[in-house]
Amino acid sequence: MREILADVPWWVKWIAIPVIALVVFGGLIANVLGFLVGLLFKVLVFVALVGGLIFLVRKVRGSSSSSSDRQW
Repeated sequence: MREILADVPWWVKWIAIPVIALVVFGGLIANVLGFLVGLLFKVLVFVALVGGLIFLVRKVRGSSSSSSDRQW
């Protein structure tokens, strides 16, 4: 690979090749990034909902004074 790129100008190595890679693989990169962002958002929503549910259950169970409620 070094021999192939040894005779080309610097702008081909550092500008033209990355631009071609972005044009060819740009859709794939965008899809992967979109999937990862969507997955992260869903994980955060899940964590927030579970945390809210645990908070509500503890608040409701904490306000009841019956000992039978605390055993399950």
